[in-house]
Amino acid sequence: QPITTYHICKCVSLPTFQVSVTVIEARQLVGLNMDPVVCVEIGDEKKYTSMKESTNCPYYNEVCSFLIKDCNIVLLQFLKDSKFFHVFFFTFTEHQFFHKWATLCDPDDITAGCKGYVKCDIAVVAKGDTIKTPHKANETDEDDIEGNLLLPEDVPAERQWARFYVKIYRAEGLPKMNTSIMANVKKAFIGENKDLVDPYVQVQFAGQKGKTSIQKSSYEPIWNEQIVFTEQFPPLCRRMKVQIRDSDKVNDVAIGTHFIDLQKIANDGDKGFLPTLGPAWANMYGSTRSYTLMDEYQDLNEGLGEGVSFRARLLISLSVEILDTSSPEVMSSTEVQVEGIPNISDVSNPKTGGFDRPITNATGKIEEFFLFGCFLEATMIDRKIGDKPINFEVTIGKIYGNDEESELIHGSSDEEVDDGGDMTSVSTTPPMKPVITDRNYFHLPYFERKPCIYIKSWWQDQRRRLYNANIMDRINQAGKTKLDRERLKLCMQELENIGQQAKNMRSQVKKSNVKDKIKLAQNFLHKLRFLSDEPQHSVPDIYIWMISNNKRIAYARVPSKDILFSSVDEETGKDCGKVQTIFFKLPGKKSFGPAGWTVQAKTELYLWLGLNRQRKDYLSGLPNGFEENKAVKGPGIHSSPPISLMYTMKQIFQLRVHMYQARSLFAADSTGLSDPFARVFFSTHSQVTEVLNETLCPTWDQLLVFDNVELYGEAGELRDDPPIIVIEIYDQDTVGKADFMGRTFAKPITKMSDEHYGPPRFPPQLEYYQIYRGNGTAGEMLAAFELLQIGPAGKADLPPIDGPSDFDRGPILPVPIGIRPVLSKYRIEVLFWGLRDLKRVNLAQVDRPRVDIECAGKGVQSALIQNYKKNPNFSTLVKWFEVDLPENELLHPPLNIRVVDCRAFGRYTLVGSNAVTSLRKHLMLWLRLIWYVDRCQICLFLIMFIALAFINSLVLHVKMNSKGGKGKKKRKKGEEVEEEELDESMLDWWSKYFASIETLKDVRDVEIVKLFYMYQKIMWQIMFLPQMYNRELEYEFDTFEGWLHTFNLYRGKCSDDADVEQNAADEDRLIGKFKGSLCIYKVPASDDVSREMGFDSNMGMFQNIPHNDPINVLVRVYVVRATELHPADINGKADPYIAIKLGKTEIKDKENYISKQLNPVFGKSFDIEATLPMDSTLTVSIYDWDLVGTDDLIGETKIDLENRFYSKHRATCGLSTSYSIHGYNVWRDPMKPTQILAKLCKDGKIDPPHTSKQMHVFFCFFFRTGLKKQTDEHLALAVLNRWDDMPRIGCKLVPEHVETRSLLNPDKPGMEQGRIELWVDMFPKDMPAPGPAIDISPRKPKKFELRVIVWNTDEVVLEDDDIFTGEKSSDIFVRGWLKGQQEDKQDTDVHYHSLTGEGNFNWRFIYPFDYLQAEEKIVISKKESMFSWDETEYKIPARLNLQVWDADHFSADDFLGAIELDLNRFPRGAKTAKQCSIDMVINEQDMPMVNIFKQKRIKGWWPFVARDENDELEITGKVEAELQLLTGEEAEKSPVGEGRNEPDPLEKPNRPDTTFLWFLSPLKAIRHLICNQYKWLVIKIVLALMLLAIIALFLYSMPGYMAKKLLGV
Repeated sequence: QPITTYHICKCVSLPTFQVSVTVIEARQLVGLNMDPVVCVEIGDEKKYTSMKESTNCPYYNEVCSFLIKDCNIVLLQFLKDSKFFHVFFFTFTEHQFFHKWATLCDPDDITAGCKGYVKCDIAVVAKGDTIKTPHKANETDEDDIEGNLLLPEDVPAERQWARFYVKIYRAEGLPKMNTSIMANVKKAFIGENKDLVDPYVQVQFAGQKGKTSIQKSSYEPIWNEQIVFTEQFPPLCRRMKVQIRDSDKVNDVAIGTHFIDLQKIANDGDKGFLPTLGPAWANMYGSTRSYTLMDEYQDLNEGLGEGVSFRARLLISLSVEILDTSSPEVMSSTEVQVEGIPNISDVSNPKTGGFDRPITNATGKIEEFFLFGCFLEATMIDRKIGDKPINFEVTIGKIYGNDEESELIHGSSDEEVDDGGDMTSVSTTPPMKPVITDRNYFHLPYFERKPCIYIKSWWQDQRRRLYNANIMDRINQAGKTKLDRERLKLCMQELENIGQQAKNMRSQVKKSNVKDKIKLAQNFLHKLRFLSDEPQHSVPDIYIWMISNNKRIAYARVPSKDILFSSVDEETGKDCGKVQTIFFKLPGKKSFGPAGWTVQAKTELYLWLGLNRQRKDYLSGLPNGFEENKAVKGPGIHSSPPISLMYTMKQIFQLRVHMYQARSLFAADSTGLSDPFARVFFSTHSQVTEVLNETLCPTWDQLLVFDNVELYGEAGELRDDPPIIVIEIYDQDTVGKADFMGRTFAKPITKMSDEHYGPPRFPPQLEYYQIYRGNGTAGEMLAAFELLQIGPAGKADLPPIDGPSDFDRGPILPVPIGIRPVLSKYRIEVLFWGLRDLKRVNLAQVDRPRVDIECAGKGVQSALIQNYKKNPNFSTLVKWFEVDLPENELLHPPLNIRVVDCRAFGRYTLVGSNAVTSLRKHLMLWLRLIWYVDRCQICLFLIMFIALAFINSLVLHVKMNSKGGKGKKKRKKGEEVEEEELDESMLDWWSKYFASIETLKDVRDVEIVKLFYMYQKIMWQIMFLPQMYNRELEYEFDTFEGWLHTFNLYRGKCSDDADVEQNAADEDRLIGKFKGSLCIYKVPASDDVSREMGFDSNMGMFQNIPHNDPINVLVRVYVVRATELHPADINGKADPYIAIKLGKTEIKDKENYISKQLNPVFGKSFDIEATLPMDSTLTVSIYDWDLVGTDDLIGETKIDLENRFYSKHRATCGLSTSYSIHGYNVWRDPMKPTQILAKLCKDGKIDPPHTSKQMHVFFCFFFRTGLKKQTDEHLALAVLNRWDDMPRIGCKLVPEHVETRSLLNPDKPGMEQGRIELWVDMFPKDMPAPGPAIDISPRKPKKFELRVIVWNTDEVVLEDDDIFTGEKSSDIFVRGWLKGQQEDKQDTDVHYHSLTGEGNFNWRFIYPFDYLQAEEKIVISKKESMFSWDETEYKIPARLNLQVWDADHFSADDFLGAIELDLNRFPRGAKTAKQCSIDMVINEQDMPMVNIFKQKRIKGWWPFVARDENDELEITGKVEAELQLLTGEEAEKSPVGEGRNEPDPLEKPNRPDTTFLWFLSPLKAIRHLICNQYKWLVIKIVLALMLLAIIALFLYSMPGYMAKKLLGV
């Protein structure tokens, strides 16, 4: 049964993600002698850790990993006995937790406190996520449980219990839940037509669920009940789900769902308030209100997706009460309770008229609202709908104009006249047959007659809430509920704070912090949006449906707050009284995917919502020039709204669309390209551009002219706010319909007939417009738009179209001069290096590929590769072509790279392509080529630079000498200070590794002290440590693309649900790589530059490029370790081994697999001979070894060796910061530092350095205490380590390093499966052979032996009662073991019948163990079970557990107390038992600490502790113990026996005579009982018996004696 439970929830939009839960350890679990085990459950899948015996602080360090298809709940349980504790987790930040302590609580007992803590790591990895490597704190910081709790920000460590009261009053507006046929059948049997719905309300919160009673047959149910949840506050569950459901014998269905966000109805600030809500109406939205047996939109009623119709509204309230758990009146149960509550007051209007219109009630005054709408235009109607008549329906709440519920609402007609003769509603437009616009779309011929709708409805007047959402700085009234008043204070306070911070931010903006300030401003925006989202609903949203042939096709939803009218302009909705463009979409799941991206209809719609008494100016926002057409005739005609508008004012325009180009379009064809064309829509007009074949970056350069465009309204209004233009991009297919690729919107610049066509507004400038495909981006379009009014003189007054004279494209008009970019002559030089990793195309291998480069209609072709397998490089390196490009760099067209395979019979097959959308980084400015530093100046700078390197080294040397005192041991007073003796042989490569790694902070204390404070010679060697990179080396050195760039080649259609960037990273579309470079510059080139550079005319700007002939290299791969591997076996572990592949060479180190490890240390090096460029991709894989079947791939990483080999950063062999010719720090590179420096100087065209004797003297003077002999190599190395400071030719050289690379699995694309630490060296075969590989074999653990002597105990609690005397006593014994070695438990003998808690033992425990000093872990190798194939290695913290027990012979022993000592850091023992206190456990950080590995031997008193009934630690005894640590060799030289055995036995303890077992020595027990316990009692009894005997004898003999006396006998 579970004793601890966790719920961890993360909402992920991606369909698949990976959850890894690492259970490290638990502490302070409540209970004695428990055997805890952990179960991790996700959905129906469970995984268990191993069981730990007899401990309440188990150590696991085990991983449970899951691959999740949907967003589920992670349930983590501690199993033990019949109890379980749990807590709810919150949303992940950065998708991971690291070494956090979770608090355990008992959900069945709210009066109980903390039940313990568990330390865990949790990570959720989706595609593309990278798990960050956290900085590992030292053990002390992690043991600070209170400071590392697993809680959200601002949540206290100890949370109070609270009750959440959800009051459910009533509901109204429920839809019909039956068909007319079912209603007639029921009426025939029952005799009346009752409401066929049995509603009830269900509330879910924090894993609990509560339900109200069921109201039978009611469309307006009244419950008056409250559901009470008991949960900790603040809760870690953010939302509360409220549902109205229909009870059914077969299956209950949801009618509507509403979510209450607790963050929006509470404030945790200093002047905050608890969550509170209402009483207020909650509007619920979902599927359409018409009932069907199979509702395809039922998911919308469950709250999944955007609702397409009003379903109901529910009157609810929420309040929170903090509980005082110490009060006896508080019940400890956390079960959900349902209680009755009083009815909320309502006063109803007796005149309902078929629709209840109460005057006022407890939720606000009922007001009459008026909604007016006018359809000015309806275009882009999808032709799939058909040519049946189309009309539009507008609804608000449950007010429908042509609905089956009309009899419940306002009669059976969509036009109703009230008592005053006024129309209550006209909610639908007249049906109208559509007219064809083009091959894709219809439009409705509204022309000058614009249909109108209007609806009157009655709602509570809570406009103030919507005003709050419309404007935040004009809130001057408080609402009716407590939340209204509290939100008013909160909004005013937050606005004041934001204003003050914005004012301060404005004065602090600088160039260096612009990004941070923009981020801060975005936070202001998010906060304002959060505040403007009103949690208490008011008027429902407006739905507009497009109906064709009486069938609902598409809808649009308009928030009521956006069109709400107010007399204060700032409070008015942003779209109130304005013409807005509304796009209709398909309902439910149909709106997703390519089918849903098609526009169903586009309308120009005017909407106004306000109180009926405020409707005086509801038509003021419409374009002028219309006459009203009203349906009502007679006296009420002046107050009646119009049913249509007749426009008499019309303007004639010409629209000019200048379509220049597009870039980064969606790849819609299987070739990875598209045949794009653009379709432009404006009003009822449509035109298309020409189709450009096989390109993702088309340059149309086309002018589209729309003549005689009729727009209705005044000219001035159209000038300021013209209609929008819709541009859709399609892919033309030879067969079938064109594929949709994306859409964008634009507004034209309008010119009236009386305006001058000239600057600054005209001619319009080309601009980039973002293209969208669904919710993702799909490229950019460069275009300009102008709308020109045609005056009385006709088109003669329009500005002429001045196209370029050298264009002859028939009827296609080019973009005119003045709008098209100003062009200049550029030269594009292309470096053709080679092709890599080309895959098969149409099942055939690529054999003779060629690269075609094209830009702005011009291009160049590479030389043909005759045999791709033998040599994938090009024979001719550099080619160029000239092209006219815009002077504005932002308008440069993309450059297209295409690879074709030249096959037999003159056939060409497209292999793949790439579009370089930005040419900016390839532009070469002449200022970058002209250097004003001659060779003499550079040489002079070089000498100065060498001196600077000396000085920097000197400073470092002096600093380290000044710290030397820290390496000395302090002795007692009066003794000399002895320097710690360390041997150089103790150091190896791992010494440098652990001293460098940032994630092992504690290790530095162990390693660096040894490294920095040794002899000065050793100090000079190890003060330079290898660089540790927490990610791939390519990220640190700009992917090694100096002069050689890699362009990915893509083929295949893009994914529909991904944007441009995601498609670019899609491995499935990647078909190969082109290696080369681009250089773009204006021509003619400067002669001075050519002469200065000494150009080789064949190489152009690519000077000093090495040849690309094949070259043989020796590749040496060092694999250090792997971390956080994904489990591959069902036991949550893996058996990893290394596999390396380079070209045709494949190495599998299967024999040396590491059993059951997720963090294996390999320490291996591999040598492989390769030929570049054929063998340019190195693949390092980690496989899981399996006894049966094939081995499973855990993950792999790929390294481009070619880019590294030719990189200017010299990534062939990491540059060490010290030069040594022997030892573990030996120089690895075949080239010495002087040779490397000379080569760099030669490549940079400067003279090599000449070191003078004075420089040698300078060098030796400062470093004479370091090395015995200083050479030119040290001097050259000092320069190389600062090579990036050199002008012009300088760059950062790759240092000696270890890089961390992500492991990926092709079956789980984008999901990291672990990390691997490695580095790669490359040595050309034409150079001297390198030395042997560095030995990085893993360190072997060192053998130690811990000897623990338990001398005495004191003040041990007395557990037993004597059956004869009733005295308290205990039969004491002590148990001990090292953590992780529970099977090696050792017990002392028993000190029987201790009456004072004192025990004497003189007992020795012996614990041999293997220990890694660098990691401070004990290494244990053992088989997990008898069925295990081999031993598993565990690394466990070095901790000693001591427990005190009370021995029982006829029942289980009683646990009394325990203490756990971390051998690396534990409190120094007290000298006496009196000085030993519980502070040594509770306030451990304030106590003097010792390390047994340094102290070697220590003796003292330590307390035993346990938890009392109040769950607080109390001292239960004290133990006097002596700890001695010996190495394995020392233990062999001086052996001792366990307990009191030989050799070197301990003396027997001097125990009291009372220490014995009564049933083994009955005579002794009787003697002890009589002589010691009841001695005086026995004496008293004997004396009393003797006295009684004397009295009895006296009484017996006295009568006879008296008779004798009387008789004188």
